[in-house]
Amino acid sequence: MATENDNIAEESARKDSGNAPVRNGSGCCHRHPRGKLHCYDWLADIPGHKSSFDIVEVQFKNTRKGFYRNSLHLPLAIGDIVAVEAAPGHDIGQVTLTGELVARQMRKAGMKSDTEIKRVLRKAKPADLDRFEEARAKENDTMIRARKIAEDLKLNMKIGDVEYQGDGNKAIFYYIADERVDFRQLIKVLADAFKVRIEMKQIGARQEAGRIGGIGPCGRPLCCASWMTNFVSVGTAAARFQDISLNPQKLAGQCAKLKCCLNFEVDTYVEALKRLPGKDVRLETADSTYYHFKFDVFNRQITYSTDKNIPANLVTISADRAFEVIAMNKAGEKPLSLLPDDDDSTKQKKPYADLLDQDNISRFDSKRKKKKRKPKKDGPAKERRDDSAETTSSDSSEPKEGKMSRENGAAERPQNRNRNNDRRRGRQRERGDRREQQQQPRDPDRQPDQKSNQ
Repeated sequence: MATENDNIAEESARKDSGNAPVRNGSGCCHRHPRGKLHCYDWLADIPGHKSSFDIVEVQFKNTRKGFYRNSLHLPLAIGDIVAVEAAPGHDIGQVTLTGELVARQMRKAGMKSDTEIKRVLRKAKPADLDRFEEARAKENDTMIRARKIAEDLKLNMKIGDVEYQGDGNKAIFYYIADERVDFRQLIKVLADAFKVRIEMKQIGARQEAGRIGGIGPCGRPLCCASWMTNFVSVGTAAARFQDISLNPQKLAGQCAKLKCCLNFEVDTYVEALKRLPGKDVRLETADSTYYHFKFDVFNRQITYSTDKNIPANLVTISADRAFEVIAMNKAGEKPLSLLPDDDDSTKQKKPYADLLDQDNISRFDSKRKKKKRKPKKDGPAKERRDDSAETTSSDSSEPKEGKMSRENGAAERPQNRNRNNDRRRGRQRERGDRREQQQQPRDPDRQPDQKSNQ
């Protein structure tokens, strides 16, 4: 039934804050609004599993969680607000997990068996909740005043957040610093200013981004602010495996560190690269030696160049063809070309389909070119069309009776064509005569002809 896989207990975080239980009327100690640190109780339907383990998981503000022993055997359920033991005083938190899954979470957190576990004192009373609300209302003003005090003391640090304990007797200051900071004097000044016990906790840039939140370049909420709880170191090797340009402005996130998402797909790329030839492998052909230039891990294609440093005579082949050439080279053979004999690279390739072109406003423009209409010519062509129309009409007016009428029509067509040609030649001669008469110079002494009727 239950396996030893500790990752089953902690499922993917739910970003919908409506799934988190909230105390009616108070609004305090509610689950993180981004659904962070949410655990799915997949043993909830099994009867009796809650009483099998007397330790519960309690969550406080931000990403702070703790494990507390229910020594009084209180009937606790997920979402209950409880007062737990603290040093000094007590703290207010919300129960997030009960039963056997708490033991798995403790193993995942690396807690030892001899670790002292504090107790659950009671379910929170209205007086406890009112006191906790008063303490939380002072957190923002305390943070602003603490930043001013640290600036006056000329300390190279930044106070990112302040968290008050449930009873208001202790305050935790979260700060960021690039180097070691001596804040002993700061603690004394803060204790005199706020009259509480001071605890300093250093966090990293990624933890600060997770507390503040924001929108990433992908258009979604930051992973560190929505579901990530454990931060793994990110190196530039992850970008090299994915063949990403080492541009610091594009690789860095809002925390000024390398983006955590560079590690999400690097394992897939590493597995895919194992099915491709190495970059240091050279391919020998009958006419030249080819060196690795670039690769396409998705299509399993490699581009080779005849020069190590610059692209020259680039040839793109598949990974299977590359392994085939490598095997031939090991056997002492050199192919005439890297391209296979049945290469289809000369075939017409499909046009490139841009998925983002659907947002281009020029898509509404008509790409069909309008054909220019040819000007109508008068003269022989028009007369020829008229004659052909007359001929067609005369032919169509005649009755067609079976095979004999079709043969007669076919015999008359050459005669009509010869008749039209004769008419066309006669008109051309007449136009030529008129054009010659117009070009001849007129004699000024010539008298105009008198009309015959005078």
